[in-house]
Amino acid sequence: MKIGRLLLRVIVGGLFVGHGTQKLFGWFGGHGLEATGQAFEQMGLKPGRTNALAAGAAEAGGGTLLAAGLATPVGAAAVTGAMLVAIREVHLGKGPWVSEGGWEYNVVLIAAALMIAEAGPGTLSLDALLGKERSGIGWGLFALAGGLLGAAAQQELLVEAEPEEAPAATAAAESNGSAESAMAADVERA
Repeated sequence: MKIGRLLLRVIVGGLFVGHGTQKLFGWFGGHGLEATGQAFEQMGLKPGRTNALAAGAAEAGGGTLLAAGLATPVGAAAVTGAMLVAIREVHLGKGPWVSEGGWEYNVVLIAAALMIAEAGPGTLSLDALLGKERSGIGWGLFALAGGLLGAAAQQELLVEAEPEEAPAATAAAESNGSAESAMAADVERA
């Protein structure tokens, strides 16, 4: 199965490289960092540019590591974290099916990345060439844990990036800014 693992690594890793460089540089029909950052802002991923940079770097960097078979568990962790964030922030509420904007494709990519981490990159890899090929359930779990930690860290960054509003200001904003609501907010503050 030397060729099978090589093909899986190159295809999955290569597609992640393409997806990440769409965000970072606008390659392969992407929109680049600024436009992707604006789109992320609209989805509530603030600051958008920072989140777009992190997602693009995780996808392109992790994909490169997977495709090359270099530091394979780290590459698997990076793409797993990026896909977990995508599921949480974009796809989760839409059900499983990709035809409805759901998370099925993301889960397949996570499963493929974790399988590569557990099985190891194979003899046709830079890890093997350097004598650093790692495989086994422990490395698969390492990649999963790294992905979960990366997604959790991104969530913490989102929470810290959101400005805090005073409760009265929030109430006024939620009621579409009507004069009565503004007056009620002023009364509550007094």
